Amino acid sequence: MHKLMVATLLAGSAVATPALAQDVNPTFTGPRVEAILGYDHVGAGSDVDNDNGRDDQSIDGLLYGVGAGYDVNLGSAVVGVEGEFTDSTAKSDRRDPTDTFGFGRVSQGRDLYVGARAGILANPATLIYVKGGYTNTKLNVLAGDTDQTTDTSFKLDGWRIGAGVERAINTNTFAKLEYRYSKYDDAHIEFADGATSRDFGIDTDRHQVVASVGWRF
Repeated sequence: MHKLMVATLLAGSAVATPALAQDVNPTFTGPRVEAILGYDHVGAGSDVDNDNGRDDQSIDGLLYGVGAGYDVNLGSAVVGVEGEFTDSTAKSDRRDPTDTFGFGRVSQGRDLYVGARAGILANPATLIYVKGGYTNTKLNVLAGDTDQTTDTSFKLDGWRIGAGVERAINTNTFAKLEYRYSKYDDAHIEFADGATSRDFGIDTDRHQVVASVGWRF
């Protein structure tokens, strides 16, 4: 009877061990979705003089949104593609029409991003990565000295690079901390009457520090 109990316990351990390993061993592979929250700063680019004494060359706010991606684990390295939809609370706070952000009195609107990332595994549960891709964002023009948005808006095209750390909580859930820099070189203005639009070059920078929590399928 004693030998039978030992054999039963050993057999149960052999079955439980792979199951436990599956629960705690992250794969960093397959599709994923995530919620994003962080700090957002939009300002005049490096070619623009920011020292104008009015501190009106940037807007700041809270970034929030969702992302999705697909990763492939190559062993010690991970590569993948990803996309995001985010919005922001950043807006021009000054009421004096002569003291405005470079685009006038605006609020930061939606941002679309699509790109790729590549990283190395620092350990089985930690991925260190870099990323890059295309970004298109929107600035909504505010009405007069109010916070009300109008139908006139700017759409900005640019590129984004960044770096971050992803930590697997378990096989399916993860957390990320990431810094991103975006550079916008082209803009398109859409006027409220819809009759006129214009394209022009710009020099606008965007800095973001974000945290994410997600689910991997």
